[in-house]
Amino acid sequence: MVQQRRPHYGFDMSKIALHAILTAAEGKAAELEAAVTTMVAASEEEAGLEVYAASVDSANPNIIHFFELYTDEAALGVHGQGDAMKAAMGALGGGLMAGAPVITMLRPFAFKGLEL
Repeated sequence: MVQQRRPHYGFDMSKIALHAILTAAEGKAAELEAAVTTMVAASEEEAGLEVYAASVDSANPNIIHFFELYTDEAALGVHGQGDAMKAAMGALGGGLMAGAPVITMLRPFAFKGLEL
């Protein structure tokens, strides 16, 4: 995966959320799920990453949905920069995905169990 400089998203809030969709290449769903599991474990090194949750789509096992919640824009800006996360994210570039992830930036406004 190529790391890109993330722009300011213009949200009038401190926390930033996003939803990402990863689609496995043909026959690679189990390997993608294993790589994502490694990424979730590596996310422990990111202090500003509050939620990093992955789920398999119940209608299509080749699709993984990610929900991410960051304390602020600075935390999002350093996402993926630690050694463990760089290594884990690097596995995604090895033909596991059918294409680039689809990422949607979100403005969180209500959560149970999380303070916004």
